[in-house]
Amino acid sequence: MFFLHNLERRVLLHPSYFGKNMTELVTTKLVKDVEGTCTGDYYIIAIMDTFDLSEGRILPGSGMAEFTVGYRAVVWRPFKGEVVDAICTSVNQHGFFSNAGPLSIFVSTHSIPTEIQYDANATPPQYTNHSDIVIEPGTHVRIKIMGLRTEVGEMFAIGKIDGDYLGCLQA
Repeated sequence: MFFLHNLERRVLLHPSYFGKNMTELVTTKLVKDVEGTCTGDYYIIAIMDTFDLSEGRILPGSGMAEFTVGYRAVVWRPFKGEVVDAICTSVNQHGFFSNAGPLSIFVSTHSIPTEIQYDANATPPQYTNHSDIVIEPGTHVRIKIMGLRTEVGEMFAIGKIDGDYLGCLQA
């Protein structure tokens, strides 16, 4: 689910960038450092705007300036039970991996409908019901998130496609 979050971060600026347009440089550095990162609980998708830019504080020894910047960001926090559209990235006999944006999701064979079977003889290997459903790398699938695991800077999920309106999305 997407949220608009008020966040704060410290930004360091090298002395060679001191001048008239320091606020623009601090904002640019903030966007470059923060957009697209994972905090452990959510992904920062985009920075909407900045506010509350503090006066720079010179750090002794290095001469770098430290600014505290408040900003509003669009963040995405996946929840258990949330349904997401993803793209399959790899298939093996134990299930398949897919990506929903930056989130890596694994769907086990136990969470795939019984009529869809693994076909190792196909090129590339795929899950298919031998009629209209084929799940191979590049296939769009709708997945329900069953569990989440967070690590420093990354999130992983376990999903299922055996449910109503879940599974392979037909083009």
